[in-house]
Amino acid sequence: MDDIDKIINMLDQKVSEGVSRLKVNISEDQEEGSVKEVHHHGRCDVGSPWANGTVRNAGETDGCS
Repeated sequence: MDDIDKIINMLDQKVSEGVSRLKVNISEDQEEGSVKEVHHHGRCDVGSPWANGTVRNAGETDGCS
């Protein structure tokens, strides 16, 4: 129950700080008890090529007019 209470408190804190959108992932690859936060200012998905600025054909057109 202690872990659940910690998660609820963490989420309540974020909402109190004005965070309006949260995405929570659980990973077995990350060290137990650790928290990793990624902040994103925009509408692209965090880590997507659009958000990272690595879209290869962003300046090209597809030939349609």
